[in-house]
Amino acid sequence: MTETVAQSETSDYLEKRQLRKGTAGWVLLAGLGVSYVISGDYAGWNAGLLEGGFGGLLIASIIIAAMYLAMVLGMAEMSSALPAAGGGYTFARRAMGPWGGFATGTAILIEYAIAPAAIATFIGGYVESLDLFGISDGWWVYLAVYVVFIGIHLVGAGEALKAMFVITAVALVGLVIFGIAALGKFDAGLLTDIAPDPDAAGSSDFMPFGYLGIWSALPFAIWFFLAIEGVPLAAEEAENPEKNVPRGIIAAMGVLLLTCALVLFLATGALGAQGVGESANPLVDALDGTTATVVNYIGLAGLVASFFSIMYAYSRQLFALSRAGYLPTVLSVTNSRKAPTWALIIPGVIGFALTFTGEGAILLNMAVFGAALSYVLMMVSHIVLRVREPEMERPYKTPGGIVTTGFALVIAVASVIATFLVDTTAALWCLAAFVAFMAYFGLYSRKHLVASSPDEEFALLAEVDKEME
Repeated sequence: MTETVAQSETSDYLEKRQLRKGTAGWVLLAGLGVSYVISGDYAGWNAGLLEGGFGGLLIASIIIAAMYLAMVLGMAEMSSALPAAGGGYTFARRAMGPWGGFATGTAILIEYAIAPAAIATFIGGYVESLDLFGISDGWWVYLAVYVVFIGIHLVGAGEALKAMFVITAVALVGLVIFGIAALGKFDAGLLTDIAPDPDAAGSSDFMPFGYLGIWSALPFAIWFFLAIEGVPLAAEEAENPEKNVPRGIIAAMGVLLLTCALVLFLATGALGAQGVGESANPLVDALDGTTATVVNYIGLAGLVASFFSIMYAYSRQLFALSRAGYLPTVLSVTNSRKAPTWALIIPGVIGFALTFTGEGAILLNMAVFGAALSYVLMMVSHIVLRVREPEMERPYKTPGGIVTTGFALVIAVASVIATFLVDTTAALWCLAAFVAFMAYFGLYSRKHLVASSPDEEFALLAEVDKEME
């Protein structure tokens, strides 16, 4: 039997926790998926060249792209069957009960709370390099972006998603401009300009750090696609979510596969693997003159797009967990514009505090830890639901079924381990935070869940159906 119990709340409990319905079609959802990720094309991925060289990062990127494609197809199925604001938490709650649901939601929260902090440090770097407003100390930038974009989100989801779509379109134009300019500077010899490590097994010009370099490069390859799994978090605010959420996430994945290939080959081939790997602004440094300046400004738009949209994701994940009682219920109260006020503000305060580390690469690895752990749990959820509930209504079905998501599961496990290879301390801090959340659930919140919340109702209905068989 489920551990969920009815909570003695007033009759207007859910009325105070309503999101605005029907604000996004599949095109806007596809834009949301791209915006989550597009900052990863402008900065972050390039440090993987110092871990695996061009060959190591290329192979890691192919493996990770295949994992994300398989995972997205699995999530498209689950989001069509269970369209709720909890996204991955909702899927895992149905498949693995309250413990599995909260574990998945917690891993996603770790990813989404930390990723904006990493992006904010990159935004600060861009602003300083452009000498905008004479700013030379990044914390003013970090504070400004958090305050401004939390404010926009508080206005409402429809307005926020439309603003995000415009910013994302600008960022995509920037990648096209970069691609055209970098093509003229491309030199295949620069792809392999990192000297091979003679002590590394399997090292060569193509893979200077050998076979282990591929594994170490996995977390940086993830940055090309990190957070696309957040599209289902918009399910309750989407129009016809059963069809539009799967369509949106698959379309976004198609765009991101193209942008990943574009920047990996052209940036490295224009500047060299060593130079790109060491750069804070790899696309800008790969160019020169006016074009570099243009891409630098547009790159700032790309970083803002991801920062802005991941705020949306963390607020909806926190909203769903709070509404169901897994976290303090005050965090899911929405304002007059149907935006979850405290679910936007509290992670923003935590993220702003993390920016003072000034270590974008470390924060990136921490975000990847949370992401990869959530992927493991979500793929297990898909497999469990396919095996245990074959008759569940699924408007969209994953091609290849559990073979597809089983492949994604294996790569996700390898990715979790890879975060310890890159930065053991950062990964351990994330693991400690995860354990603390689970302790809170075990000691307190599992006894105070809200049976009437949508995610709990999905699970309870499944249990009733099972008992009637």
